[in-house]
Amino acid sequence: MDRVIFGDNQFFGVDHLSQENSRKKEQRFKDTGEILKVLDAAHEVGIRTFMCTTYSRIGEICDHFRSNPAKYADWKIYPCMPYAHKYANAVTELGITGALNRFTGGNVMEGFIKGGAAVVQRDAFKIMQMLVDAEMAMFQGTNTEVIFLQNVVTDLLMGLGMDEFFLHYADYVASKYGAKPGFITMNLPLAAERLHRLGIEKPIICASLNKIGFRMTGGIEANEKALLDGEVRGIAMQALAAGALRPREAMEYVCGLKGVESILFGASSHSHIEETYHLIEELSD
Repeated sequence: MDRVIFGDNQFFGVDHLSQENSRKKEQRFKDTGEILKVLDAAHEVGIRTFMCTTYSRIGEICDHFRSNPAKYADWKIYPCMPYAHKYANAVTELGITGALNRFTGGNVMEGFIKGGAAVVQRDAFKIMQMLVDAEMAMFQGTNTEVIFLQNVVTDLLMGLGMDEFFLHYADYVASKYGAKPGFITMNLPLAAERLHRLGIEKPIICASLNKIGFRMTGGIEANEKALLDGEVRGIAMQALAAGALRPREAMEYVCGLKGVESILFGASSHSHIEETYHLIEELSD
C-alpha cells in the first residue's frame, strides 16, 4: 500500500469538532466538480490512493475516472462498505427484508416462507456476497486492490462473536475481485487478536492512532502493543485527533509507529493537502 492515503470524510461534511465547519463542507461538496478539484489537487502533490465510503456520489467520481483513463490510470480506490446511512434509510422505508431484497436483487422473504429463519441463517454468507457485489458495482473498471469493511460492521460482528464472517469476506473479495480484505475498527487490539486467531495473516487494519489517544479503544499502550507485535499492516486514521494536534506533532507520532504502513487523512484545500503529504514523506524517511 502507498504510504499516504487520501480520505473522503470532508466530502460529506464530517467534522468532529465543529458543526459549523461540517455544514459548510456539506454545502460546498454537493457539487461533484468540487470533489474532483480536491482529488486533482491531491494527485498533483503525489497522492495516488483514494479511500472512500460507498455512497452514491462516489459512483459519479468513478464514472469520471473511467471517462478519463489517461489522467487517472495510476489512481487506486479503496472502497469502504457498507455506507450505513444508505441501509438505515432503506430499512426505515422498506423494513429489513425489503431492504435486503433491494440491495441483493433476491427475495429474502421467499426464504422465510419456504424454510424459515434457518434457511436465511444458512444463506447468510451468500447474502453477504450479494451485498458486496451490490456495493462494488460502481467501481467496475477501477483499481480496487483493497476492499474494506466499515467499523460499524467489523465491530458489530466482533461484539456478536460472529468472527467466521471475516474469513468468508476475505475469501470472497480475494476470489471475486482479486483484492485484499481490509478492516476498519474502533478497537485495534481486539481486531488484531480476532483476525490472527482466524489465521488471516498480516491483516490490513485501519484504526484511530494518534498521540493523545483520541478514539483509541483500550488506550495508547494497548494499541501500540498490537502494532509492535509485527503481525498487522496498520493504517492510521484520525492522526490529527480531529484538529486537537498540530500537523507536525501528529505526524511525528504516527510516522514513528512500527506496524503503521499507511497514513489516511482528508483535507479540502490544496495547501493543507500539500503540507500533510510532505510532512509524512519527510518524517517517513
